[in-house]
Amino acid sequence: MTRPQLSSPFPEELLAKLPKTDLHVHLDGSLRLQTLIELAKERKVKLPSSSPSGLLDTVFKRAYKNLPEYLKGFEFTVACLQDPEGLERVAYEFCWDCREDNVFYTEVRFAPQLHAHDDFEIVDVLKAVSRGIRRATKEINRAKEIRNGEFPTFYCGIIVCALRFFLPVFSRHYAAYFQALPYAQKNRIYGLASFQLAQAALVARNEHRVPIVGFDLAGQERGFPAKDHLQAYDLMHENFIGKTVHAGEDYGPESIFQAITDCHADRIGHGTWLFSARKIQDPSIKDKKAYVDELVRYVADRRITLEVCLTSNQQTIPEFRDNLKRHPFARMLKERVSVTLCTDNRLVSRTTMTAEVQKAVSTFKLDAKQLKDLLTYGFKRSFYPGPYNEKRKSVKQVLDIMERIFAEYGFESTN
Repeated sequence: MTRPQLSSPFPEELLAKLPKTDLHVHLDGSLRLQTLIELAKERKVKLPSSSPSGLLDTVFKRAYKNLPEYLKGFEFTVACLQDPEGLERVAYEFCWDCREDNVFYTEVRFAPQLHAHDDFEIVDVLKAVSRGIRRATKEINRAKEIRNGEFPTFYCGIIVCALRFFLPVFSRHYAAYFQALPYAQKNRIYGLASFQLAQAALVARNEHRVPIVGFDLAGQERGFPAKDHLQAYDLMHENFIGKTVHAGEDYGPESIFQAITDCHADRIGHGTWLFSARKIQDPSIKDKKAYVDELVRYVADRRITLEVCLTSNQQTIPEFRDNLKRHPFARMLKERVSVTLCTDNRLVSRTTMTAEVQKAVSTFKLDAKQLKDLLTYGFKRSFYPGPYNEKRKSVKQVLDIMERIFAEYGFESTN
């Protein structure tokens, strides 16, 4: 079905020009299509099609039947990213794609254990991605418009993803856990793998200057609680690493509460069902409305930011597919919850940050002040690795730039 085009109160050129962040974006879901084709050919990975149009028809669609179909494309992208050259290339290109989209601060996430094997260990995977980021960042920040302060300095950090559960077929690295621990409970194996990832991430950051800024937990929520990964998150917490958790995407509000309490989450990936008492599965919660009200108050009061991915949610959640106005984004704004827009996967969702902003302002009728505040939250709630005073200065620069751009197009953004 072709969705009707929604009108925006702002020119597309303005939305494209505004400085943006992308705090929830998966590297293995954000390759350039032509790069995927070339990597597959070089590495002898069989794709359903060898042309961009064929892959868009068969794999990376505008709409998906369900979440498993949405995730199918990752089988191909991950298979092409099993060596340092491939990872460095896609990280480099990802940064440039962000810059072309006027995304000046991004935290790209991926699961290093899906790419590690044999002599290519977790730290090696992270170093390869770091090389691509470092090379692109140097090139991007040489630009005159950045050096003279017309636009902010570009920065890309890494969020390492642990998985709530995995199978031996996911990667050779994951298979090794089951081979080494044949009698261990599966949830203990999942937790051990997360802890090993956390330890490796600290080595990469402290000894190899890999720009790791955060730790994430991804994968199916139902039946795979966040508490299985306590040890990893405690280690990240003790080392002042930012913490985010995919939660409230395919499970109820209690999943968000578990992420906050068990994993010290500073941000929540998606958080779609924050307000949905009907999604609560825990039989011990008797007054579901009161539970949701208290959770919303807690999240809003502590500025626990929700990483909202509108297009991705439309593609995986049927009730939003043909009517995005049903998405709780409007209520998030009304309740003054800290939210930031994100792409999730630039290739798999066939989107950009400019497209996400366009979708938000068109569907939810945001004014200039609301849009400026929304984009600012991304900079404010980032896991910026520098001193706090430096971060404040950077946010102030972004605010000044946004106000200047709005004024250029005749919009008042300060009221």
